[in-house]
Amino acid sequence: MDRRETAQVLSVLRAAYPNFYKGMGRQELEGIVDLWASMFAEDDPKLVAGAVKAFIATDARGFPPVIGVIKDKLRQLTTPEMMTEQEAWGLVLKAIRDSGYRAKEEFEALPPLLRSLVGSPRQLRDWGMMDEDTVQSVVASNFMRSYRARAKYQADFEALPGDVKQMALEFGNLLSLDRAIGATDE
Repeated sequence: MDRRETAQVLSVLRAAYPNFYKGMGRQELEGIVDLWASMFAEDDPKLVAGAVKAFIATDARGFPPVIGVIKDKLRQLTTPEMMTEQEAWGLVLKAIRDSGYRAKEEFEALPPLLRSLVGSPRQLRDWGMMDEDTVQSVVASNFMRSYRARAKYQADFEALPGDVKQMALEFGNLLSLDRAIGATDE
């Protein structure tokens, strides 16, 4: 979304929330346009406008949205619904129950996010050898807490502007390289 398109979207907000923007000088308004343009630079202007309208249609507080709220609305409009933690646990539990002789196949059949949380086929097998009550209480609780945290992290990361995502990925790669080098020095 470029500056012109951003100004059009913000004009909708200005019309919907006139008291908030009353008395703002040109320089302050330009600053708002610049900020929104940079935060939504990679987003489709029609989708951003739709997210703003969706916010306005459901707003009961009477205050304009912050960028994060519109990013969240945009994500709701464009991202397929993520499975709930109970649904995720159900898939893992099925894999646990079938992991006796097929742990590798069951592990490979899980979605990537669930595989990263489980860790390995051996973990499925180990859980499969545990008491059912422990699996259904302790393991389930820990898994669902981890799933919630990872899903939130993933959603928050996807909302970042592209340049910030790239910087985070590069920094993460640098840290991984630094750790690998540090491990060989010991």
